[in-house]
Amino acid sequence: MRKSSLFFAIALFVVGTLSATPTEDLEPTKKLSYQILKMLETNSFDIKDDMVADVRFTINKEGEIVVLSVDTEVEVLENFVKARLNYQKVELENAREGQLYTVPIRITV
Repeated sequence: MRKSSLFFAIALFVVGTLSATPTEDLEPTKKLSYQILKMLETNSFDIKDDMVADVRFTINKEGEIVVLSVDTEVEVLENFVKARLNYQKVELENAREGQLYTVPIRITV
């Protein structure tokens, strides 16, 4: 089995080519997307097919991601996303506590 690479299809955020873009130059939502990408990019999944998930989260008053749900049929992906994102501090200007975000994630072969 081949190791997979992580690919984000961000519904609420237009990501573009963030890997080469310094975070200081990004709009706030793109900056958040970039930070999430960095948290999830290192993985060691051995998979045969693509895995997808819709992640719902909010930002608390300490500026941390609070994962509310990971909608996927793959339990290992759900656990991975929760472990990597839950209570990780992010830099987000003008973050409103309690605002809901949904991010689709795709891990490809």
